[in-house]
Amino acid sequence: MDLVEAIESAGTCRFYKSDPVPDSVLSKAFDAARFGPQGGNRQPVRWVVVRDPATKTQLKLWYLQPWRAYIANARKGAISFSGASRLLDAADHFANHLDEVPAIVVVCAEIASLHVTDPDFDRPSVVGGASIYPSVQNFLLACRALGLGTALTTLLCAFEPQVKDLLSIPAGFLTAAHIAIGYPARPFPKKLQRHPVEGMVFAEKFGTPPIAK
Repeated sequence: MDLVEAIESAGTCRFYKSDPVPDSVLSKAFDAARFGPQGGNRQPVRWVVVRDPATKTQLKLWYLQPWRAYIANARKGAISFSGASRLLDAADHFANHLDEVPAIVVVCAEIASLHVTDPDFDRPSVVGGASIYPSVQNFLLACRALGLGTALTTLLCAFEPQVKDLLSIPAGFLTAAHIAIGYPARPFPKKLQRHPVEGMVFAEKFGTPPIAK
């Protein structure tokens, strides 16, 4: 699959077939993921593949707690949600059937290997994620090329202590995301809907005319 095609069609999958995902297929995706850039080539990311039904059920129960509050606010219009009712319904289906997804991958990272340069600003610290999420994106794109649907979520990170205990994740590691994986029950999108480049890219200073096509 062409790289740009994978990028433009790797949408969030919220409906999955029950077919299991073979280890051999997942292994190819993880092999691609490890080439994601990270500071100092310290390679802090680790992955836990969860297939056990009881474990997935527990993850779903934790997930539903923040999700129910989120969707209630979204339906009241308190949270912006592109696509409104249709996407909310799909996301709600995903939340309530999370335990039925063939596999959930928990993304972990070694804290000591993250170089955080923005801890003192009056905003959330995000820089440490630069050594984590490029590998996650590699994994998502590799899954797309292999015909797998994925859904990346961070809601379960609110339950990090519980998840670490459940999965025996050692001290010194954080949870950065959870990824649902399986063969999609619906066709992949041809191209995702995103804002045009003209409103997102500026030349020299923020707000000036964008770069030429």
